[in-house]
Amino acid sequence: MDRRDFMQTATLATGGLLLSFFIPGKSAATALAAQGFSPNALLRIDPDDTIRIILNKVEMGQGVWTTLAMLIAEELDCDWTSIRVEHRVIEGEHMEESMWVLSTGGSDTIKSEFDRYRTTGAIARAMLVQAAAERLRITPEQCTTAGGFVQAGTTKLSYGSLAADAALLPIPNVKLRERSEWKLIGNPPPKLDVPDKVNGKICYGIDIRFPGLLTAVLERCPVFSGKVRSFDASGALRVAGVRKVVQVPEGVAVVADHFWSALQGRKALHVEWDTEGRTNPDTGQLITQYRGLAGKPGIVGQSKGAVENAWHNAKAVYEQEFRFPYLAHSPMETLNCTVKLSAGKCEIWTATQSASLHRQEVARYLGFRDDQVTLYTPAMGGSFGRRGSFGNDWVMEAVHIAQATGEAVKLVWTREDDIRGGYYRPAYLHRVRVGTDTDNLPMAWLHDVIGQSLFVNTVLEKDIAPNGLDYSSLDGVNGSPYIAHCADHSVVLHTTANNIPVLAWRSVGNTHTAFVMETVIDELAFLAAADPVEYRKKLLANHPRHLLALTTAAEKAGWGKQLPIGHFRGVAVHAAMGSVVAQVAEISYLNQDLKVHRVVCAIACGLAVNPDGVRAQMESGIIYGLTAALYGEITIDNGAIRQSNFHDYRMARMEDAPAIEVHIIEDDGKMGGAGEPGVAPIAPALANAFFAATGRRVRNLPLLSNI
Repeated sequence: MDRRDFMQTATLATGGLLLSFFIPGKSAATALAAQGFSPNALLRIDPDDTIRIILNKVEMGQGVWTTLAMLIAEELDCDWTSIRVEHRVIEGEHMEESMWVLSTGGSDTIKSEFDRYRTTGAIARAMLVQAAAERLRITPEQCTTAGGFVQAGTTKLSYGSLAADAALLPIPNVKLRERSEWKLIGNPPPKLDVPDKVNGKICYGIDIRFPGLLTAVLERCPVFSGKVRSFDASGALRVAGVRKVVQVPEGVAVVADHFWSALQGRKALHVEWDTEGRTNPDTGQLITQYRGLAGKPGIVGQSKGAVENAWHNAKAVYEQEFRFPYLAHSPMETLNCTVKLSAGKCEIWTATQSASLHRQEVARYLGFRDDQVTLYTPAMGGSFGRRGSFGNDWVMEAVHIAQATGEAVKLVWTREDDIRGGYYRPAYLHRVRVGTDTDNLPMAWLHDVIGQSLFVNTVLEKDIAPNGLDYSSLDGVNGSPYIAHCADHSVVLHTTANNIPVLAWRSVGNTHTAFVMETVIDELAFLAAADPVEYRKKLLANHPRHLLALTTAAEKAGWGKQLPIGHFRGVAVHAAMGSVVAQVAEISYLNQDLKVHRVVCAIACGLAVNPDGVRAQMESGIIYGLTAALYGEITIDNGAIRQSNFHDYRMARMEDAPAIEVHIIEDDGKMGGAGEPGVAPIAPALANAFFAATGRRVRNLPLLSNI
């Protein structure tokens, strides 16, 4: 599609200029012809000079609220303070779109929308200039723009005053500004969402209120996929404020005037569960099962040469096993969903990464057309992947409760529901065998990965897990420069199945693959009596982004220079989501007290549109990854999840936070993501520092369970 077709329409709306920019998916032209145009992202300029940007992606703390607006503002030449950003309301007829457009994830937002949003700003600016030129009876070349005005000589016309005239003009072809002309990209203005977050005006999903709205909590079976056999609601109904107790497919819901009454009512419930044939595997049983699969035939993800014949040529052979537990996402705002259901209409308020997908799911369940369901996306108090599920989760729970009670309800998950409610980062086991050559460098590599699939039986199966090969499980092993160095190698996936629901967790497969690759390489460096940084440099000589990130982090951390007595360093470098991140962790360890003092991080990501946002995401990823590396573990005991809240599923706290330095390396290469790549290297950097301090290797996480 050319730009003229790409920018589908300019139309008069509330007296202003409305630009709808369609993000094309499969059969876009057919859908347009058959259904008309239903935009999924909008730029609107109102007569009062307000610039409204309605996003096709969602803000969940990663900063796109500001960065996407920067892309439009860069080309539009508007007043930054006049911009208002909103999440898209999913309503009207369904437009066939790609899953990648419908969802936010994979650290993909800025690189996927970079040209699209800039083009929208450029087109709007050109139309406003044309409208001004026609009004003043001059040529567009005689006009300039700045701060939301078109100026010609001493005459200044605001964008708002020109919007209605501009809306009547044809869509022009435009040329985007050269990098040398950028004012905002690379030089970010103040974040647009910070004022309302500071003053409390921002409305999260959990804040939704309107007359007649009741609050619900749900009692779920402690064993996943268990069903209600019977229940006694008499105690719950005696709690003041409790209105109804209803059974739904997922359990028993208590509906009350407010959250506290609903929670007390749930505590007074008596439920008998049918768990026959649905017992969750205990953690120990699971690891035994996984260990039995290592070395057996599986699905080959990557191979070269004949690794089975390579070992007799190796100077030495290294072999180890690594284990990783289930992890909960634990966003600050627990899951919640408000549903108002009436005859022929359903309204939903929930913070989700996949709003269109959930709307379609609800419409199908209710037997509605898509345009009978409207989904509003309020502000989101974190996600880390948890709000990216593909169906049959908290949204459908709320719909079932609203349908069963006939009331408008807001379902709220407690922290215990969050920890015990499933949809975890899967448990994994890795078995690695490496043969080294006479230079002590890897020459043969055999790698088994065992764990549940994230994407089989989802809408992304064809893209990410075709024929059962879930590439997300191997991400960071497949394509590793260390394995590419080996003439003979094989990467094998063993996908397991059980009734523990799993979901992508921030940085997805890199959460475990980075740890294995970077601790194995560190151990090989030690066995070769080589400096860990210099050893990596030899293997990364043909990988400039890796090399630049590694050398920058090492230099800025003072690698090789003397540390304070009792301090030790570890290093890791890993590619994820198109970026390469290297981190050096500095720790002390005394009397079994581990303290992380400093983390130096370097990210090579191509262009950093918003350096402040990139820096914030690196800091956030380090703290999030550090939490999992030190403490994160969901275990199953007698079929039930053992952990329940932050006392036994601990978060890193302020006193645990190290000093963090972030160095951004830009180049002219392909743009990478920033929301997730910072998570992956911190665990191996920490484990490698722990080895430097103690001489003990960490091969199972969390680290503190080893000491």
